[in-house]
Amino acid sequence: MLTRLLKNIKSFFIKSNSITKIEKKLDYYFQNKQLVEQAFTHKSINSSPRFNYERLEFLGDSVLDIVISRELMREFPDGDEGLLTQRRAALVQKPFLANAGRLLGLMNYLKIEQNIDLTINKIADKQLANIFEALIGAIYLDGGINPCKVLILNTVWEHRKE
Repeated sequence: MLTRLLKNIKSFFIKSNSITKIEKKLDYYFQNKQLVEQAFTHKSINSSPRFNYERLEFLGDSVLDIVISRELMREFPDGDEGLLTQRRAALVQKPFLANAGRLLGLMNYLKIEQNIDLTINKIADKQLANIFEALIGAIYLDGGINPCKVLILNTVWEHRKE
């Protein structure tokens, strides 16, 4: 019983050298390492909303929307609501966010049950998009809007289709 509990606890936490790799890749260093662990933990590993990425994904989605909305308003100063909404929707859709997650190699850090088949592109893309949004949420809670803006501008905004 104790051995199984220790194994589950061990599998829940991302190794510290992995956290360091993520932080170097992002050029952002977390004050609260538990947030980055949570951002990469699927509910199949821990179903508690406090310990998996779903709440962070929810927050990250909102942060992403506001940063992209602000940039679109700057890029299209005379754009109407319809144009801005259409452009934002294209940039925050799951396949586009999955590409941002792929660029960062986020799948390498995902903690997920082995029975979830990540070789199926649709499932893998959904997970990549979710953890990308969760990572934004984690960074927001840890450091505020500015580091989120840097990440979003260097990934989503930089690779947008004109």
